[in-house]
Amino acid sequence: MTCVLVTGGCGFIGSTLVRRLVGDGHDVLNVDALTYAGLPQNVADVAGASNYSFLEADIRDGAAVAQALEAFGPDAVMHLAAESHVDRSIDDPMDFLSTNVLGTAAVLRAVEQWLPAQPVGRRDAFRLLHISTDEVYGALGADGAFTEDSPVEPNSPYAASKAASDLMARAWARTWKLPVIVCRSSNNYGPRQFPEKLIPRTIISALHGRPIEVYARGENVRDWIHVEDNVDALLRVLERGALGSVYNIGAGNERRNIDLVRDICGLLDERAPRETGATADLIAFVEDRPGHDFRYAIDNARLAGELDWQPSVAPADGLRQTVDWYLANRDWWAPLLDDVYDGGRLGLGG
Repeated sequence: MTCVLVTGGCGFIGSTLVRRLVGDGHDVLNVDALTYAGLPQNVADVAGASNYSFLEADIRDGAAVAQALEAFGPDAVMHLAAESHVDRSIDDPMDFLSTNVLGTAAVLRAVEQWLPAQPVGRRDAFRLLHISTDEVYGALGADGAFTEDSPVEPNSPYAASKAASDLMARAWARTWKLPVIVCRSSNNYGPRQFPEKLIPRTIISALHGRPIEVYARGENVRDWIHVEDNVDALLRVLERGALGSVYNIGAGNERRNIDLVRDICGLLDERAPRETGATADLIAFVEDRPGHDFRYAIDNARLAGELDWQPSVAPADGLRQTVDWYLANRDWWAPLLDDVYDGGRLGLGG
């Protein structure tokens, strides 16, 4: 692939992908609406590159997407634009329905109408990667892992909106033979993640001496993957994945929330110790999130077997690197607390 259109390329995962694609020499068009978590500073490192272009547009605007396709002529579309925070989906589910479902449908419709008119070589090689989440599968008990054949049983408005967008992608693939591949990634972490998410919120709360809020007793389990590993997997799927397939992307790194938070506290004790007491003294157990899924775990055997992919970032190294990045980049996150998100609790559904 030489020309790639990325939706949501100013977000956390999207910007990591954009920086990688540009650095690897691909021509990239980044289409982003610059909502609260779509930050131009995330792609500042490549903004001046000759092979990078940016279009501020909302994916729900099908005409704008169609114009971008016509002007750029991509070899692939990687669709990441989405509302992504479960807590916000509890507070405002309609926004998630609009962006994640109707927006995905608008992207699919635009590609479906544009692709048949393209030269045969481009048409035959074209791929559309739809990036989704393991949360569409619902919750696991103490054992087992999600496979691509697991039933789709979402429990939050966010997860339901992503499950619906996955079904839209499937419908366009079946009805219009659109060359679609769906990727379902586990929880991402790493530099430039918006402060509302668990890891950056824990770091930033600790640095401010505020309570580190942990839902219920912190026993919920998530499967974590470093964002660079996730991007590696997405690019492997784009290059070699089977059309019409679903690929789970995970690193086999299951952690209870409370254990992850305590590990972060330990790293902060080494790197930015408090004047008195340990960082873990700030941990405060709070009312649980409504409908909080107990456990996620990803079986990535299809990705490993068919595409010979494995994660490369060791969990301890990735977490250490992430903590160090937030310590070194206060000028990235501090303005967000003043202007966009004050660090307060979301998702109580009141």
